Amino acid sequence: MSGMSETTAPEENEVAGVLATPEEWRVFLKRYGELYVKVRADDDELVDLLDDDQLEALDQGERVELWLGEAPAREEALVASEERLGVRFPPSLRGFFLASDGWTHLDAWVDGVHSCGSVVWMRDSEAGGRVTDTYDSIPGNEDEVQLFRRSIEIARGEDFWLLDPTDVGPDGEWAAYEFAPKYGNPTKYPGFSALIRSGYESMAEDDAD
Repeated sequence: MSGMSETTAPEENEVAGVLATPEEWRVFLKRYGELYVKVRADDDELVDLLDDDQLEALDQGERVELWLGEAPAREEALVASEERLGVRFPPSLRGFFLASDGWTHLDAWVDGVHSCGSVVWMRDSEAGGRVTDTYDSIPGNEDEVQLFRRSIEIARGEDFWLLDPTDVGPDGEWAAYEFAPKYGNPTKYPGFSALIRSGYESMAEDDAD
């Protein structure tokens, strides 16, 4: 990274590497919201998300900063969720919740990242249990069914975002999966921050075109 200024290097590192601290997440999520509004949001979303001054600024090609998340989770709430599930969340997920207890308007087929109090084992959620039972009834899906039964559901919409606490990397991150029930074949990522960053990178590519 030689030649980069001291002011730009930290931000680039936070997007390129594992996001672990609340401070790193806040920087990244602000940029995510700004890019989402610029690249992905449709007209109806923009009217809901932005005031008149912001809409005008966006029309003029100016930067519009927007926080699409929630208030930070309290440490006590985070610990209570971990105790409820019988796990300790990986560093990137803990840092995320301590920056924003949930997130909406993602560049993905999920409705948003759950709050820490709403995180659940996939097998125990209504939609997750239904998908697990359906896949279990079809021969040849044994690997997927086992993944569903051992994974935590972190986000859900048309697709699922899952974290597998039995597959832990050297950095303490759990393997993450994006799973579309209608297509099968879960897509694996090295961790939660890599999963959410994939949407940011997709938007950045579209913005550059």
